[in-house]
Amino acid sequence: MPSSLAILVSKCTIFPDQKSHVETLKLSVSDIPMLSCQYIQKGVLLTAPPFSFQDLVVFLQQSLSTTLSCFPPLAGRLITDPDGHVHIDCNDAGIDFLVVKSPTLSVNHILCPGDVPGCVKEFFTFDKTLSYSGHFKPLAAVQVTELVDGVFIGCSVNHAVTDGTSFWHFFNTFAEITRGASRISKTPDFCRQTVFNSQAVLKFPPGGPTVTFSGDEPLRERIFHFSRETILKLKYRANYGCLLTKQTNSEVVGKLSNDNWKSVNSNTEISSFQSLCAQLWRSVTRARKLEPTKTTTFRMAVNCRHRLDPKLNPYYFGNAIQSIPNIAPAGELLANDLSWGANLLHKSVVAHDNETVRGGVEDWERQPRLFPLGNADGASITMGSSPRFPMYNNDLGWGKPLAVRSGRANKFDGKISAFPGREEDGSVDLEVVLAPETMAGLENDAEIMQYVSQMELVN
Repeated sequence: MPSSLAILVSKCTIFPDQKSHVETLKLSVSDIPMLSCQYIQKGVLLTAPPFSFQDLVVFLQQSLSTTLSCFPPLAGRLITDPDGHVHIDCNDAGIDFLVVKSPTLSVNHILCPGDVPGCVKEFFTFDKTLSYSGHFKPLAAVQVTELVDGVFIGCSVNHAVTDGTSFWHFFNTFAEITRGASRISKTPDFCRQTVFNSQAVLKFPPGGPTVTFSGDEPLRERIFHFSRETILKLKYRANYGCLLTKQTNSEVVGKLSNDNWKSVNSNTEISSFQSLCAQLWRSVTRARKLEPTKTTTFRMAVNCRHRLDPKLNPYYFGNAIQSIPNIAPAGELLANDLSWGANLLHKSVVAHDNETVRGGVEDWERQPRLFPLGNADGASITMGSSPRFPMYNNDLGWGKPLAVRSGRANKFDGKISAFPGREEDGSVDLEVVLAPETMAGLENDAEIMQYVSQMELVN
């Protein structure tokens, strides 16, 4: 891997091309806990555009300005009122736009097999920046990095302002406008009259909160690709594991050939993604060599927009997520088959309904607190992002992305992020961050590695 020799070419502020139609937005009980989280950092790798890089920069600046007019909160700043409530002041202060050149890096360097190269972290700004810093820093930034034969567009957004759903809605709209759309296809909803709106106040120390994990421990990061076919096998094993040994792979795939990666009956059937998560939980737990009595935790973030009654607008802008912790003794998790752990995950997701969401809000109001990212006990896994997010919808006019990558934000031993596979056929990419010895153990775990596919380099 050559040195990236990243060169900052320019940095400027992009302002909305129209005055904000939104004044202030109060942070909700789902937003406020994220103030101790670092900015979301996600981006897309693209082939080189069929025009000059200089023209691309101009196009992106213009389309970003228009996009910010559709998402005025992102061009604002955080403020705290005298009562301690935090708001987004939609004051059109703008966001950062950086142009960087990496003259030695190619697309294939980014897509190389093995660990994600460290140079990817240089494709983003606002490293280690806590969301609370939005009181005096921009709430978003876009960095465009020119490679030898491609372009990487990295977007950093304050996590107290957006969750994954809202982040990708913004990114998709940015791409849509860059492609030349005169009107956006999905309008964000800035309504704050929801169950998440609250008078509860979270008290912060002078200067704001601190990050809840060290961020200094050695880590390895890899992308594991799971094809649609192998995920269907996992799903079948989780739902009908006792029968799998009596059937050949071709028979299993034949039975599931018309299946979709999303569960047909989410209340009775373990989904493909739940099956994959359960396998990861088992394999990482085994790789950690935990004592049988040690309690393991698999934490999943769930989108609450469709779980509420009445439902929130699917394009509600902000955080509308809650965390589901699933616990099991390491020995029991490994002594049982895949379906046992998968069923635990499935039941907790199904049970997270309107009543549970509202109960979670009430619980937070009784005891306001920050979201505890990290792995303090060495036995936890935190699953973030989602293979349902439209990450490959970011075609800026010359083809869909080659890959999705993230920065160093919010990463610790046991942090997993799920991306859709580029095939968009139900395949999944898991971005796995683990301690080096645990990653080595996972790479030697035959139970999960039989399902991992080798991704092809771009020619």
